[in-house]
Amino acid sequence: MGSAFNTSQALSHIARSAQPLSFINPAEYDPLLAAIGDARLVLIGEASHGTHDFYRERARITRRLIEEKGFNAVAVEGDWPDAYRVNRFVIGQGDGEQPADQAFEALSGFRRFPAWMWRNMDVLAFLEWMRGHNYRRGASVGFFGLDLYSLYGSAQEVLRFLDRTDAEAAARARFRYSCFDQFGEDSQAYGYAAGFELTQSCEQGVIEQLLEMRRRSSSIEASGELGNEFFSARENAEVVRDAERYYRTMFGGRVSSWNLRDRHMAETLDRLLDHLGPDSKIVVWAHNSHLGDARATEMGRAGELNLGQLVRERYPDTSFLLGFTTYSGEVTAASNWDEPAQRKVVRRALPNSVESLFHETGLGDFVLPLRGEPIRNALSRPLLERAIGVIYRPETERISHYFEARLAEQFDAVIHIDRTLALIPLETTVPWQQGEVPETFPSAV
Repeated sequence: MGSAFNTSQALSHIARSAQPLSFINPAEYDPLLAAIGDARLVLIGEASHGTHDFYRERARITRRLIEEKGFNAVAVEGDWPDAYRVNRFVIGQGDGEQPADQAFEALSGFRRFPAWMWRNMDVLAFLEWMRGHNYRRGASVGFFGLDLYSLYGSAQEVLRFLDRTDAEAAARARFRYSCFDQFGEDSQAYGYAAGFELTQSCEQGVIEQLLEMRRRSSSIEASGELGNEFFSARENAEVVRDAERYYRTMFGGRVSSWNLRDRHMAETLDRLLDHLGPDSKIVVWAHNSHLGDARATEMGRAGELNLGQLVRERYPDTSFLLGFTTYSGEVTAASNWDEPAQRKVVRRALPNSVESLFHETGLGDFVLPLRGEPIRNALSRPLLERAIGVIYRPETERISHYFEARLAEQFDAVIHIDRTLALIPLETTVPWQQGEVPETFPSAV
């Protein structure tokens, strides 16, 4: 972490700038909301996809943004059709389907690994609050997905809409999307076969379908109630187009597929802002790696961009990026892809990391504004930063879960929770219930 003098200087600036958190006083986020000001887009991250404290505090902040600053949508790192089912629940409208009666049922679409990312107790509680807020206030604060993994699910939603509204258009769409049928709803199998030219790609058909949906936009969206339903169907067509391209490129390299995915999220956010109107304000929930400005990280130097960077470029004066960090604790994660969730022990952060530096302050939990010049200068050099996704492998933690970043350029503020707890999935497996014993881990990395 450099010389002792530089470390001491950084610790001193952090101590002067940090705002302690007790998670009890409702007013303790007042300075953060003041810093957010009139921002139209507030991007709230997480250092893992399985930490209760991150989800809880993100929800607390979002509730205040909705109640006090007029935010009217939450957009998440989740698939459009799954999130739109939730949207029907929280606004209490069917949009052509009967909305779910309970939040648990509304989350039933999130079945793809990792289901616990959205099917967990913290999200359940927040959705129940959203529905109650909308009912009490006569509001329609919505819940939407930004991701593109739902190739088959989104295609089915396009067909479902057209079957109800235009039989001839439905027949054309069904023919175009039938190109995927031979892969049995296995998106990666399609991507592998098309990417290596083992089969003809479905690109032309999905583009034709999207263009047809776009051509109908003006007349249908002007028709009133059908407008929201059509907007969702058109967004699903956008997902199919980008998902087809994503799965076709994912075997060709991380950078190209990552950039395609985050561009899709940024473009979906743009369209959502337009659809909701000029006064719309959106809170975005996603991992730090998507929401912290990529230009301040080693991934950015390797050619990756992300949603946080794109939002800052497009909305430089009306966006706010908030990250989370933790020193140690627990996390809900898997050991390998598509395996059951486990409650895992999060090791103490490595030396030379921002998490270790925050722990060394002895302040515990705090909000750290990063826009002031002294703190930006103190944190201007790259430090290690931990990122846990849906997989956590402590035995290879340095390689698997750390990257270099200039924190003060990456975020506008960060919340540090020194010791965290694992979130509780709606369906807990035996491995999760048993958890891990800290002493089983070796002390070296």
